[in-house]
Amino acid sequence: MAYEELPGESEPEDELPHGDVTEGVVRVGATVRRPVRAQSGAVADYLQHLEAVGFRGAPRFLGRDRAGRDVLDFVPGAVAGDPPPAWAADDELLRSVGRLLRDLHDASEGYAADRGFAAPTGTQWFRWPSPSEAGPAAVPVGPPPELVGHNDVTPQNVVVREGRAVALIDFDLAGPTTRLEDLVNTATHWVPLRAPADVWPGWSRTRQPERLRVLADAYGLGAAERASLVDVAVARADRMWWAMRGAAEHLGGGWARMWDHGVGDLIRRRQRWLLDHRDDLRAALA
Repeated sequence: MAYEELPGESEPEDELPHGDVTEGVVRVGATVRRPVRAQSGAVADYLQHLEAVGFRGAPRFLGRDRAGRDVLDFVPGAVAGDPPPAWAADDELLRSVGRLLRDLHDASEGYAADRGFAAPTGTQWFRWPSPSEAGPAAVPVGPPPELVGHNDVTPQNVVVREGRAVALIDFDLAGPTTRLEDLVNTATHWVPLRAPADVWPGWSRTRQPERLRVLADAYGLGAAERASLVDVAVARADRMWWAMRGAAEHLGGGWARMWDHGVGDLIRRRQRWLLDHRDDLRAALA
């Protein structure tokens, strides 16, 4: 991809809050500059598809700057910090997250119709590495994908204006998935589906079964998917434990820091909590 002279090249760079993994993200005028990753080409192609089909809930990909960084639209609005503040626990905001995710999935359905779910030639999606000591049978396999999704709809990756979710950002983990898997991942962070000891300050009064229903209703989730959602969440927690362990070992950096800070234990506590509260969660969804 050729480097281009893009709007704002001469403007100062302002560092933006970074997540657990990606650093070096800056704002330059009305654009955001992000370091290129192995998956950047696939993500750019996906964002261009979303723009072409009229989805307005994602930044536009504008090209590469002279420093070789990806250049995206800056989407104005509020983004929750880490840990997310109490305002992010609002039920109306949760409803808008569900609607935005549904719009993304509907816009994504035709993305890879002509080539399955492979990334464009010469690019790749983000790949979760397996721990070295794990045999092939030890790591659970996810369901066959049905579309390309975001796969990381955390409060830190949603832009909010006037109390409503208006856009998703940070598509680094985008890739083949299912509607329900992406929704479960979203619920993990927004309901949140986690043990009480791990719920953030200011979120302690959230009613998790009821909020799970709010999210499912806003998304328009069907009866069959509601019946299987909790089991999908339990199975996904198991896969994510292995995925995070492998990422910590092979990718290092922020992945290793998260593992050292106990993310593996948090995932196992979430899994036990889901099993212990499976009946309550299923009843709320029904």
